[in-house]
Amino acid sequence: MNAYLDTVDSPAGPLAFAVDEAGALLALSFRDGAYAETMEQELTRRGYDLATDRDRTAPGRRELQEYAAGHRRRFTLPLALAGTPWQLAVWEALTRIPYGETRTYGEVAAMVGRPKAARAVGRANATNRVPLVVPCHRVVGATGSLHGFAGGTAIKARLLAHETDALAATAE
Repeated sequence: MNAYLDTVDSPAGPLAFAVDEAGALLALSFRDGAYAETMEQELTRRGYDLATDRDRTAPGRRELQEYAAGHRRRFTLPLALAGTPWQLAVWEALTRIPYGETRTYGEVAAMVGRPKAARAVGRANATNRVPLVVPCHRVVGATGSLHGFAGGTAIKARLLAHETDALAATAE
């Protein structure tokens, strides 16, 4: 199995991503984030051979650059998500949170039919390998506080500010 790597600039700093043979997004990592292992280490551990191929990564690069420019509100990239049925349900729910808006962990739990499973939503978010595209940064604590983002809350804050600013710019 091959994973094709690329890097783009984002509102939260350099962003690395990987796609599979079919061009589906496998992983995404903020270079300035605080992770236990790099995206490349994780992919290697999962059995991928790492390579570069800018033709294969071009669709992902384009959509991520459009997001960074404030033009893309929703991603259409194919995703290569691997998880439990619960994780997949949570990640699908995250994609329904509108650009520039937030939901609490409890609200996401209600979206997937388990309103008392806010902590389980947090655990599913923590295993999201494609943050930003599956927008776990839009999930906040019950009081609106920022926490629980694998790359760090500073990155989460920058992404939310970027979306708010982009929406304000289009409203002018």
